[in-house]
Amino acid sequence: MSTTTPATTPAAAADAPRRPGDLLEPAGPSTAEVADRVFAASLGAQELAAVHAGDRLGWYRALAQHGPCTPDELAALTASHPRYAREWLEHQAAAGYVVVAGDAFALTPGAAEVLADPGSTAYLAPLGRMHAASVRVSDDLHAAYRTGGGVSWERLGADAREAQAALNRPFFLHGLAGVVAASLPDLHRRLRAGARVVDVGCGEGWSSIGLALAYEDAEVTGVDLDPASVAAARRHAAARGVEDRVRFVAADAAALAGQGAADGYDVGLALECVHDLADPVAVLAAVRTLVADDGWVLVADERVAEEFTAPAGPLDRWYYGFSLGVCLPDGLSHPGGVGTGTVMRPATLAGYARDAGFAATEVLPVEHDLFRFYRLRG
Repeated sequence: MSTTTPATTPAAAADAPRRPGDLLEPAGPSTAEVADRVFAASLGAQELAAVHAGDRLGWYRALAQHGPCTPDELAALTASHPRYAREWLEHQAAAGYVVVAGDAFALTPGAAEVLADPGSTAYLAPLGRMHAASVRVSDDLHAAYRTGGGVSWERLGADAREAQAALNRPFFLHGLAGVVAASLPDLHRRLRAGARVVDVGCGEGWSSIGLALAYEDAEVTGVDLDPASVAAARRHAAARGVEDRVRFVAADAAALAGQGAADGYDVGLALECVHDLADPVAVLAAVRTLVADDGWVLVADERVAEEFTAPAGPLDRWYYGFSLGVCLPDGLSHPGGVGTGTVMRPATLAGYARDAGFAATEVLPVEHDLFRFYRLRG
């Protein structure tokens, strides 16, 4: 026997009068759940700000290199004030990144790798710098959100540039060549044979340098619009001893192709940059012109979901955050910028490649947590 009254049966409910907005009222987390989520976000933002301080002031490096320190010792090692050093150390202990050893504080092994080892693939301290870069120009970002304008990479400053380079450096130096050797045998053979490579959107040059270190006969030209990034790339190449085989050019790739003097490359690279480009079609068309007809064009970009879903997984949420604070405003800071944003779906890249004159976009069988790899053909 049913205990449901006629007034609340599905049929009756369908006929019942509705208030304005009833059909639009979404399901979702409760008030308490949303409040908990925002509180957790506040904790995370505060921790990221403290990570930025520990990175910039050298506190993490000092703890990693010298071992347990009292606040006075840490302040002396880093030319900082003991009272702030104490507050930061206590905050880090409260957050679980350091442990208390008598009057001293010691960085945990896990925190040492994530926050003080720039060669580790787990190194995430630069996220504090990237977050600070966006917060610093938040008024400009909000103005851009109103007008449709942008905030340029140059305006975001050294924190954004250095953070981006530092986050990609471990993989580009120590992982990219391994991916090529393990999963892309034809490209591997070309590079071993002494390929000429053009690396567009190279930033501070770690992808160019990493391939040159792994393939001693390869010659690489890195191209980037940002003069500060190119200057840093040249310094990095000299420090690694590959400046004789790696050169960097501060230029628009489309303009470089138009010169007609630098074509015939065997390999073209566009690694984690297409979503940032104001005119991705023009740049990909330039790469197609620069690379020989039988050459390789390799693109790597964020491994986002193939289609928009909501709620989304953590990676898409993370990339949307970068898009709002960095990539979309930079892309729209250029006249006529298409505004791709960080969350570039595979179909969007395939459309850009098609419009640039490529016949096909192939998703490559490369397993990577953050990047999806593509080959552009034809």
